[in-house]
Parts: sequence; structure tokens; C-alpha cells
Amino acid sequence: MATDSPNTSDEAPEPPDGPPEPPGRDDVIDEPPHPSFADYATESLPAAAVGSPGKDGRLELRFAADEAGETNLVRDLARAPFHVSGTLGHDPLPEAETVYVQSPTGGVAQGDRHRIDVEVGTGAVAHVSTQSSQKVLSMERNYAAADVSLTVDRDGHLDYVPEPTILHENSRFFQALDLDLAADASAVVGDVVVPGRLARGERFDFERYLSRLRVRRDGTLLVDDATHLRPAHADPTAAGVMGEFAVVGTLYVLVPADESDGLDDLSDRLHGVATGAVPDPETDGDAAADDGHADTVRAGATRLPNDAGCVVRALGHRAETVTASLRAAWDEARTDLLGVGAPESRRP
Repeated sequence: MATDSPNTSDEAPEPPDGPPEPPGRDDVIDEPPHPSFADYATESLPAAAVGSPGKDGRLELRFAADEAGETNLVRDLARAPFHVSGTLGHDPLPEAETVYVQSPTGGVAQGDRHRIDVEVGTGAVAHVSTQSSQKVLSMERNYAAADVSLTVDRDGHLDYVPEPTILHENSRFFQALDLDLAADASAVVGDVVVPGRLARGERFDFERYLSRLRVRRDGTLLVDDATHLRPAHADPTAAGVMGEFAVVGTLYVLVPADESDGLDDLSDRLHGVATGAVPDPETDGDAAADDGHADTVRAGATRLPNDAGCVVRALGHRAETVTASLRAAWDEARTDLLGVGAPESRRP
């Protein structure tokens, strides 16, 4: 968490009375956030306007370590559709803190503009996830977008691993994730995308999905990675894209700047646990008898540019198996970074 600039005036200003002011309209995501969404941005909505109350979700979470080294949630601001009902102390690292973000709505709708800010202060360790999958609903006009800003200060660590995103028919969704790290900070960021309500036979019927992650350390851009799917323009089932698979998941592991010497070894270990997390029905007789090819997962790991860390990608037919593969890699990465594995999922 960045420290406040020193006050150079003769007298310190009085703190404002009452709760903090809600974010202003300057916080709305740029229109359009990417050239490929320019045409959608011109489409007006028949009812509530883009980013109007109820469609301008805002979430702010700030974690800080106290004198004893315990992490505490020191600020939480949640505006519909987000809801935070406190913290959970179930992390295997006793001094860490966990927040599960809830949403009482049916999903992300056309014209929604959400902004999420998570700050982890010096020496703090935080885990942020969601209670359930994010459903991006069918759309007729415009699009939905989420702007996610993650900041980790000196000697801090953040696990930002939400549940999968499910893209309904004709949906259009843009997600920007910006991660700013101090030199000795670390983070794990996960993203799983499901191309429809697969149990209903809905598969790659969405219109456009673009998720972009940018990682900076002390202001220097280290990583700029994106997943851009446009089923009507480029067949995602083509060889070299997703092939026979439907679900794609990515796990980014960002290490402190002085730990880059071990990245080749870390990448090999992440590859090993990600590929071994789910039995391969082509080689495991019991798995083949139970569920056939539905459990097949293909995963791989490699180093990120600029010695930033490693990335794991997994492809599968079901969200559960892809998530299991990435969770195994997350557990290995967290053991390497913090000395303890990943927290158990709170989902039933």
C-alpha cells in the first residue's frame, strides 16, 4: 500500500467528517476500453444508461499488517452488485486474511461498468476470491466491462483467484487487470473462462471476450498478456487455439525481483503439478471407465518475460478440471513463495 505524501503545510488538515465520498464519474472505465469494442460503445441502452446507478459496481479492499504482523482488512467499500460480509480466517498462513466477494444479482448485464481496487500494504498477505462463478448474461446492445486494479506494497503478497467467468450467448465482455508490485512483493492471479452454459449445449455462442493483464514493478511494465476470443470471426476450436477443448484457464505467478534465479525450476514444478492434478483418461483406466475424455486436461507452464515470474495455462472440457489443474499449480507456487499452500476452497 503506497504511503501518503508528506504534508508540507504548516498545519495538518482536519480529517473529513462522516464516511468517505463515493467515487465520482471520473472513475468510469474509458469508452471504449479497446478499439474492438468501439462499435458496441455507440449502442445506447433501452432502459438504464451505461454505468448508471445499479450498473456502476465499485469494490475497494485495502489490507494492512499490524505491529504483530497480522493482516487486517482496513477498508472495504462495496457498491451493488458487490457485497462483502467480512473476512474469513481459514488461510493456512495464520497471519493472512481472506475475503470472498458476493453478488446478489443474476450476473453481469449489458451496460455494466464495474471497478475493483485491491491494495495490499507493506508486509500484508491477502487472498481475494468470489463466492460463485461470474455469469456474463446475454446481450442485445452495448457491452459489459470490469476494470481491476491490484497493488501490492513492500514484502506483501496477494492471491487474486476468483471463480470462473461463464459467457452466455451473445455476451460481450472486456476485463482489464492492472497489477502494480513493489520490488519484493509477490502475487498470484487466476482467470478461468467457460464459453457458455455447457450443460445446455451452449458453446462458443458469445460474441466477444477480451481479458488483458498488465504487470508493472515499481512503475516499469513487465508483462502485457491478453486472451481475446471472437467465435464469429476466428474459430476458437481451430488447431493452435483451443482445439477440441472448451474451457481455458490461466494462472500468473509473480515473484519478488530477487528470486528470478529459480524461475526455471519453478516453471518445471508448476508444469508437473498442473498436468498431474487430474487423471488422464487416456492413460488412467479407472478415469477412462468413469468419465471418458470429459476429464482430459492439457496444461503447461513457462517463464514470463522480464523475469517477472511464471504462467500456467490449462485447457479442458469442464471448468472443474481446469480449476483443479490451476489450483494444484497455485498450491505449489504459494508453497514456494510463502512456505504454505493455497487455502481450501469454500465452495460446496
